[in-house]
Amino acid sequence: MNPNWELQNCCNRDQKLFLVTIGVFTVAILVLWRTFLLTPFKLITVFLHEASHAIACKLTCGQVEGMQVHANEGGVTQTRGGVYWLILPAGYLGSSFWGMVLILASTNLLTAKIAAGCFIAALLIVLFIAQNWTLRGLCIGFIIFIAVIWVLQQLTTVRILRYVILFIGVMNSLFSVYDIYDDLISRRVNSSDAEKFAELCPCPCNGVGWGVIWGMISFIFLCGAMYLGLVILS
Repeated sequence: MNPNWELQNCCNRDQKLFLVTIGVFTVAILVLWRTFLLTPFKLITVFLHEASHAIACKLTCGQVEGMQVHANEGGVTQTRGGVYWLILPAGYLGSSFWGMVLILASTNLLTAKIAAGCFIAALLIVLFIAQNWTLRGLCIGFIIFIAVIWVLQQLTTVRILRYVILFIGVMNSLFSVYDIYDDLISRRVNSSDAEKFAELCPCPCNGVGWGVIWGMISFIFLCGAMYLGLVILS
């Protein structure tokens, strides 16, 4: 079957459910934004941000010396070598990209299982290089959480794995856009990734300018995830 790129005759039952679920999750996230209930999911976004720095470092032949995620929703990845101007934007853009991947993975049970398995594997790897107990606890907690959801999916009538993966994807996408705005646009932090990137880049663009550009790219990732999800479900 050829993909329905024009989304003709949209929307069927699965497409409507996909859009409605994203809408419900978005409203729930905005309502609960400042509550402790979303803290673990915010921290997992920080984890994916730092993991993206680490992946960019390894792909450019650098060394990852450690990673931390803090309870105040901050984080740091110590790297040595690699291509620094690729490592710096990888955090914000990488977490947005992974949000898109998780949203798309939720459109099918098989891809949702693959995403969950890869997520658990990534958490296990990071568990061994984590340098603080917040990150270790986050890894252990989400490994147990995803494993329990997987078991329920396989052995009971509680089939929510796809929705859990979708929620994490939506949460990650929204938080990434917000994080870029809060860290790079609304307030100028001299130690931010964007300010460091502006120092390296010969372009006449400061950290706020790069924050705007990265924010637009992250928003495009979110919109792209919704469009491609509808195509897959058509």
